[in-house]
Amino acid sequence: MIEVRFHGRGGQGAVTSAELVALAAISEEKYAQSFPSFGPERRGAPVQSYTRVSDEPIRLRSGINEPDVVVVLDPSLIEVGGSLTGLKPDGIIVINTRKSLAAIKEEFSIKNRTAVLDATKIAQEILGLPITNTTMIGALVKASGLINMESLLEPLRHRFGKIAERNITVCQKAFEETVVEE
Repeated sequence: MIEVRFHGRGGQGAVTSAELVALAAISEEKYAQSFPSFGPERRGAPVQSYTRVSDEPIRLRSGINEPDVVVVLDPSLIEVGGSLTGLKPDGIIVINTRKSLAAIKEEFSIKNRTAVLDATKIAQEILGLPITNTTMIGALVKASGLINMESLLEPLRHRFGKIAERNITVCQKAFEETVVEE
């Protein structure tokens, strides 16, 4: 089983990201679940969401404290949000940042395998909004191989309707542009 924890701020789409990844995994005939973790927070407050993907039925129903992958939609949450807490030693962190891979690893003393992408820039250029959820899904797929890009097409079309093609475009562009530490 692979466990993914998304860190974002209310309104950035972390909950939607977790759901879309789970739906794509299910379309690949895997078992998956997704769920958010937040209280009465308002737009802009830190939120977490979770996705589990497995080849076997998933019986766990708790939050994810020791993820295999952490996806950070808002880079300010690395410092204040505890996003690295509990990440497995062989885990991957995927970060939305303008900084280079080397700079972000040095700044936060990251020991884990890391992937970076300026998701905000891509989202702003293509969607016209700094909402990075679908952009960061593309980065997650590149860094982890958790699901196939093709499996995202139907969930994205279903979720976003008329603006689905732009969301597919940002997801694919993110996949192409994500820098992954080897």
